[in-house]
Amino acid sequence: MTEPDVNFIYEPIQERLDMVVDGLRNLAGHAKLSGEDGLLEHAVVSGGKKVRPTVTLLAGALRDGPEDRLVTMATAVELLHIATLIHDDTVDKADTRRGRATISNIWGNDVAVLLGDYVFATSATYVCDTENLRVVRRFSETIMELAQGELAEYFSTHDWSQSIEEYNQRIYNKTASLFCTAAEAGGVLSDAPEVECQALSQYGYNLGMAFQIMDDLLDFTGTEEELGKPVGNDLLQGTITLPVLLFAEQNPDLPAMKRLTQGSREPDDLQAVVDLVRASSVIDESAAVMESYKQAALDALTRVPQHRARESLEALTDYVSHRRS
Repeated sequence: MTEPDVNFIYEPIQERLDMVVDGLRNLAGHAKLSGEDGLLEHAVVSGGKKVRPTVTLLAGALRDGPEDRLVTMATAVELLHIATLIHDDTVDKADTRRGRATISNIWGNDVAVLLGDYVFATSATYVCDTENLRVVRRFSETIMELAQGELAEYFSTHDWSQSIEEYNQRIYNKTASLFCTAAEAGGVLSDAPEVECQALSQYGYNLGMAFQIMDDLLDFTGTEEELGKPVGNDLLQGTITLPVLLFAEQNPDLPAMKRLTQGSREPDDLQAVVDLVRASSVIDESAAVMESYKQAALDALTRVPQHRARESLEALTDYVSHRRS
């Protein structure tokens, strides 16, 4: 997606998104954490496209919702996302994210877990400041779902008995749940009608599912330079995603595949299957599944008002399916 298209997405809410970024920077500067200087700043002041808070702000803009509560909610959403990344990187033993050293790499696992907990708790204080019980409850449920998703991913490592239905539930919990909350909260805080809030929730669900499947596709179709990690890294680490599930279902008798399903964790077998998946039709099949979620997200938007912010949500949906990182 070209830079003008990205600018088009952010245009209606750029000032409010800047307020979110400034708020994160201010939080890092004023938090009274013992230990090394720069710890929290390294975690919360970073690049990234801020997709989730952008969803909240655009959803709220559909009804010209209150700036203070929408910015507060968008900040809570981004903090929750950051907290999950800190914990993810720790569990995954990742050295870098987006080309920067992870918290666990610099300060160690103990500090990373504790800092992740701190950021989780901080996100909860922000959402409480919205003073909306429905949003607070949904946010709390999302934290539970995120944890369920992470646990499911951990316990499904190298588990070839898992189904596509279990994969779908896992990626909903791990990724799409926060997109749901980000979108629905924008509507709720803007006093949108219930039918519109539900449409935004469905938009967030389908956008989040498409986003995660695109991530899983990029793991095979991207380059190491784009991804910041080896191609096929998920499978090399034992995480079984949609392209791999489809490939295993269709090719159970291939020697390397059979060895893996019988319990092998040999790097050579894992790499062989990575290469086979990349060259197979399951890449296009997985892309078709992703496109179906993308279309469902666009369909959900037909139930919200015509507005410049809706055009940005539509463009964001297209961006998710074309991104390279």
